[in-house]
Amino acid sequence: MLGENPQTIRETTEMLLEASKEIGLEVNPEKTKYMVMSRDQNIVRNGNIKIGDLSFEEVENFKYLGATVTNINDTREEIKRRINMGNAFYYSVEKLLSSSLLSKNLKVRIYKTVILPVALYGCETWTLTLREEQRLGVFENKVLRKIFGAKRDEVTEEWRKLNKAELHSLYSSPDIIRNIKSRHLRYAGHVARMGESRNAYRVLVGRPEGKNPLGRPRRRWEDNIKMDLREVGYDEREWINLAQDRDQWRAYVRAAINFRVP
Repeated sequence: MLGENPQTIRETTEMLLEASKEIGLEVNPEKTKYMVMSRDQNIVRNGNIKIGDLSFEEVENFKYLGATVTNINDTREEIKRRINMGNAFYYSVEKLLSSSLLSKNLKVRIYKTVILPVALYGCETWTLTLREEQRLGVFENKVLRKIFGAKRDEVTEEWRKLNKAELHSLYSSPDIIRNIKSRHLRYAGHVARMGESRNAYRVLVGRPEGKNPLGRPRRRWEDNIKMDLREVGYDEREWINLAQDRDQWRAYVRAAINFRVP
């Protein structure tokens, strides 16, 4: 549950308890938490809310549909967690990736079907900064170095690690960042074509009330969409109108995944 002040939280909780009781359900207080979302990290927290014999805990983050939601609406923790989970799956198949009995093509398929989906789960809603892109790139390069092994220098005759350009030349597939940007655009197109009654569309086009806080604004998810479109040649502001044309939007999605940095 989300809350703003103790009274609102209490009223919402009481409504939940009453509605559940009417249909024969019982709320489990150990599994029911609430979270206050605010830009102000110095906000006074309410602590646990007690209603009768039940106590509901206030949390700073929780998992929803496998993704971590924080009280400051920040995706950095979720990206970090996904990289850690990708690493866990990488180490679970590390012996296969270094085995001389398997071909490199098969190892690449293991990466794409076992490791990459875990690392990119829910990436359509991420807000990427340059730092997150670098961390994701480091993660992928580590896996690819294990797959393709070392290279012997023709001059010194010493073994060395493959550099980034050599890795992706051998990989010959879109890198992890191109995958994310393509998924960003594909999901953005779906949301842009939703009806006005859909919550996802209302969040996309809605404008919050109040003043912006001082300082440089945080990068938004829509900022990522506009940046991805500029990379592939679309520099107009009204991208939502463009997304209504499925064929044209699909072309931009394909261009995003195949884009090569000059």
